[in-house]
Amino acid sequence: MSRTEEEKALSITPSYRSYALALFLLVYVINFVDRQIFSILIEPIRLEIDLSDTQLGLLGGIAFAIFYTFAGIPIARWADVGVRKNIVALALVVWSVMTMFTSTAKGFGTLLIARVGVGIGEAGCSPPIHSLISDMYPEEERGTALSTYALGIPIGAAIGTLVGGWIGEYFGWRMAFMVVGLPGIIVAIVVFFTVREPPRGHSEPDHVEVQKDLVPLADTIRFLWGLKAFRHLSFAGALHAFVGYGVGLFIPAFFMRVHGFGLAETSTYLFLIGLTGMIGTYLGGYLSDRMGRKDKRWYMGVPGIATIISVPFAVLFYTTGDPMLAIVLAIPGAILGPMYLGPTFAMTQTLVPPAMRSTASAILLFVLNLIGLGLGPVFAGFLSDTLKPGYGEESIRYSLLILAVAGNIWSALHYYLASRTLREDLVAKDQLAETSPVTE
Repeated sequence: MSRTEEEKALSITPSYRSYALALFLLVYVINFVDRQIFSILIEPIRLEIDLSDTQLGLLGGIAFAIFYTFAGIPIARWADVGVRKNIVALALVVWSVMTMFTSTAKGFGTLLIARVGVGIGEAGCSPPIHSLISDMYPEEERGTALSTYALGIPIGAAIGTLVGGWIGEYFGWRMAFMVVGLPGIIVAIVVFFTVREPPRGHSEPDHVEVQKDLVPLADTIRFLWGLKAFRHLSFAGALHAFVGYGVGLFIPAFFMRVHGFGLAETSTYLFLIGLTGMIGTYLGGYLSDRMGRKDKRWYMGVPGIATIISVPFAVLFYTTGDPMLAIVLAIPGAILGPMYLGPTFAMTQTLVPPAMRSTASAILLFVLNLIGLGLGPVFAGFLSDTLKPGYGEESIRYSLLILAVAGNIWSALHYYLASRTLREDLVAKDQLAETSPVTE
């Protein structure tokens, strides 16, 4: 069957791709509900199992991230030649079951196994979905589409915070893990039976031939690493994630320890703050698509500018002694912080030919999560423990302040450096696409 006949048979219509994008968003919401619930419940978990901040950082960071990142690349390789929607459905079942298993934990070891299991399952989520979205949406709409998918981060984090906090307050933290794990299994069935697999390169211009066989991993890594823009944007995103995950794990503890809030009260405020992140998540992709039509460098400019603007708000947020003012000051950071997501993911997909897309996404997530998710929470917890003898419970305030200011300034610098070579790297992608073999 020719490519045109394939497209007609599959009928990837605008209404269908909107349905698919909405379903992918729901999957990502569940992904972050299951990930974020650990953060809101770290205080009751810490008190019951007697864990240090460093141990909590390990559980919320590297224990999850190291398997999430290393499992992501072989799963993405599978997705570059396999049926991507089936991989997503299977991954959803795995991480949902392991989330429910967390409720049985009796000590650090059991929690470690549970977090590793969730990480392995969630590794099968974004790389195949990024590839599916990129095959459904053309380059000029890709930033907005991927930002819409990335709305799952603030929505899922907000829901996980609210549900986890209230269930944890009144029914215990173990029941909270059981409740949030179940919906994922149901949604996995919906994904398996209703998502259509689009032809690879479906969204590319008609004259572009698409390589159908699997590109060797070494070739993909060599090509990506040869792009200066990708090196800088991946490190910029990693530093952004370093701040985001480090702060995200300990921000509930910050409000409870420093401002004296209760668990349910903290979860409610963080839910409301988290929902404002939807604005920035969508806006980052929308502005990049709109401004990038004239100059692709805006895909790096939008996240870089948003990141640097967030720094003074972070300083005010962490240094104020007024709890209500702190809540208000958290809102600008919640909006500006996630603006990097859509542009970073979209430009990674645009920088590579269609046959490399799932693998490129996994490589980006490998860098982001190994540095960001793996080290951010551990650094925040270790720094808090180090400062505790001098500052007591206030140590978490200064730990997060140092993390946010230094990490965001460094991240913004790399977005600027990425913008300097972006144009020539996009030309290199086009030249590779012209010379790559096509397998029918």
